[in-house]
Amino acid sequence: MSTVLVTGAAGFIGHFVAQRLLEQGATVVGLDNLNDYYDPKLKEDRLALLTRGPHAARFTAARIDLADRAAMEALFTRERFDSIIHLAAQAGVRYSLTHPHAYVQSNLAGFMTILEGARAQQVRHLVYASSSSVYGANTKQPFAVSDPVDRPISLYAATKRANELMAYVYAMQFGVAATGLRFFTVYGPWGRPDMAAFKFTKAILAGEPIDVYNFGDMQRDFTYIDDIVEGVLRVHERAPAADADGVHHKVYNIGNHRPEPLMRFIEVLAAAIGRAPQMNLMPLQPGDVKATYADTGELRCEFDWAPTTTIDVGLPRLVQWYRGYYGG
Repeated sequence: MSTVLVTGAAGFIGHFVAQRLLEQGATVVGLDNLNDYYDPKLKEDRLALLTRGPHAARFTAARIDLADRAAMEALFTRERFDSIIHLAAQAGVRYSLTHPHAYVQSNLAGFMTILEGARAQQVRHLVYASSSSVYGANTKQPFAVSDPVDRPISLYAATKRANELMAYVYAMQFGVAATGLRFFTVYGPWGRPDMAAFKFTKAILAGEPIDVYNFGDMQRDFTYIDDIVEGVLRVHERAPAADADGVHHKVYNIGNHRPEPLMRFIEVLAAAIGRAPQMNLMPLQPGDVKATYADTGELRCEFDWAPTTTIDVGLPRLVQWYRGYYGG
């Protein structure tokens, strides 16, 4: 059976991806530094699902910082990987306004250690996380992979676009077959506390107001975690064919292809909670965009993948998990 390195294994998407790989029979090394960008306990509890679960014998946790070059070189010397799913990153658009060096360390220097490891071992396939934020100030909807992405409006977005270019170079020069996935607003149980779905759930349950930016005039291509994981694993199975220049590199959008008005999102969430929200209506924040909308045609066509979970189904599942995990 294959051995897969999953980075960000204590993260939201990473722990679900690792779990599904284990269920499929793979051996997984899960890398994470468990930093304090948000509550480390949530990360520890996600990781516990893997280290204490029914497939724990095939899971190894590696607490390593991606930017620690010596530690990463030691990992690639010690372990042999058939493929890599790289999901670890310093996330968050607004955080990049105040902590820019964290993004350089994790998203640039950290990604370089992954590329060098993939190069040294000539892994079958490197799948890495990009982001819808690379579309920046684009106004054409839906966002297509063929659209220009030279107008980022946050450092986070710039680092994600840089990752795509770095991966392309390693595919061209060193034969590292790589696929980038531009994620669109992922939500669901075990989600990130800095994301709107989690923050809104927490505040509404506590009877506190929620901050609603651009006075509610926003749309997001909210994508449920199960749909995302299914897409990641389908892509992981097949490395990209060579393009016209002989380079094995591809980028896809992975989203719901169904942008939801933010006010409807809040309405569905409040109904699932059973409480009316209090809202602080605020202007658009630096680094934010008014709307995201994924053109997922290529992913659907090439991998027969399509999301199936609407917010009417996904948000109640999030609320149920939140109440079970935190109480109330």
